[in-house]
Amino acid sequence: MSSTNGPLAPATVDEFRGLARTRLREFPHTEVPDTPGLRRAAVLLCVVAEDDGTPSVVVIRRAYRGRNAGQWGLPGGRLDEGETAEQAVVRELHEELGLTAAPADLLGRLDDFPAASGFAITPFVAALPDTAELKPSPDEVHSVHLVPLARLAADDVPHWVAPHEAVKQPELRNSAASVPESVGLLQMRLGEGMTIHAPTGALLWQFRAVVLLGLDHAAARVAHFTQPDWTQH
Repeated sequence: MSSTNGPLAPATVDEFRGLARTRLREFPHTEVPDTPGLRRAAVLLCVVAEDDGTPSVVVIRRAYRGRNAGQWGLPGGRLDEGETAEQAVVRELHEELGLTAAPADLLGRLDDFPAASGFAITPFVAALPDTAELKPSPDEVHSVHLVPLARLAADDVPHWVAPHEAVKQPELRNSAASVPESVGLLQMRLGEGMTIHAPTGALLWQFRAVVLLGLDHAAARVAHFTQPDWTQH
């Protein structure tokens, strides 16, 4: 899938780290309050340098077994008893991908996302120098994909379609991309066969809006984004 030009993305991980720290420090994130039956999870929007230095965000396709089999996702998972969200996301990153993040690598956080599955998902943002330690767990991860920040920032990535047009297959039907956000369903079209819906798509959209594009905070909320039926379990 070709890119359409968008705002200039950070050219290095160090440049991204400085930008993210500043914009996340200024972002008033929202939190989902505890309620009976609420479960909590944490995920990481982890930016790394590819072999040529290109800063890219790590996206995974989950193993074809268990919860969310074969779905697009971000490194992360549910909190263990007595664990903070920060502790959980660092643990899950290492368990799923073999990558090690120190507390200083966490640059800030975005809005909690109230998933239809009953989980409140807390997204953190991190930057790591490379993927030298990358060793995906086959029990949890089918494949790992590095999406350049320049691609994520491109104008042609977000599309709004009618809810019934959500597709699990790589093929996309011709659909109106101008359906208003209030009634439409988000597709983050990152590449051939890589179309991502909420909740992961919503987190990528907010990361793009807040960190990469610096959009107005009021226009960057995602809790109301619609999820396809197959993501709600």
